[in-house]
Amino acid sequence: MAGRQAKILTRTQERALLRHAASGRYPERDRVMVLLSIKAGLRAGEIAKLTWPMVLDPQGRIAERIELHDKAAKKCSGRTIPMHADLKAALVRLRRVQGSDGPAVIRSERSSAMRPGSVVNWFRAAYESLGFAGCSSHSGRRTFITAAAKLVSKAGGSLRDVQQLAGHRSIDMTQRYIEGDTQAKRRLIAML
Repeated sequence: MAGRQAKILTRTQERALLRHAASGRYPERDRVMVLLSIKAGLRAGEIAKLTWPMVLDPQGRIAERIELHDKAAKKCSGRTIPMHADLKAALVRLRRVQGSDGPAVIRSERSSAMRPGSVVNWFRAAYESLGFAGCSSHSGRRTFITAAAKLVSKAGGSLRDVQQLAGHRSIDMTQRYIEGDTQAKRRLIAML
């Protein structure tokens, strides 16, 4: 797949990936990994480096936003990402199961922070198992960015907001992530 972009996921594929996560040895952890990818747009390295203080509020509850620190983000592109309700609920369940005494949210079998390569490998194995050709750990991120770009005007925002959520330094990079939609183009032309 070198040189090609990861495919974006359909809603059906998202649901299948979440079912797959639920069937593994660590269903709560795996569900959080999937949701961090498709509902927060995090990269595999950011998922691996996410710590509990980044998702907890001052009272120690799951916060309304992720405060991704520069040290956890690619090229020190830390950012604040509002917390999706599904992700928040999954984090509550994960915390109940594994606790938040260790710093890492996503832990390996040995209870240490999962490495970025292990997160990449988990997604690769999941997509392989599901038969999703062309998908990688970046598919959830591309899905997030494309969905956000399509909906941002309804939220009263702009592509700049999507750029900031993605942690991109350039709007050009954000645009490269966005998948076009043939049906939307047809509807747009018909509206002219």
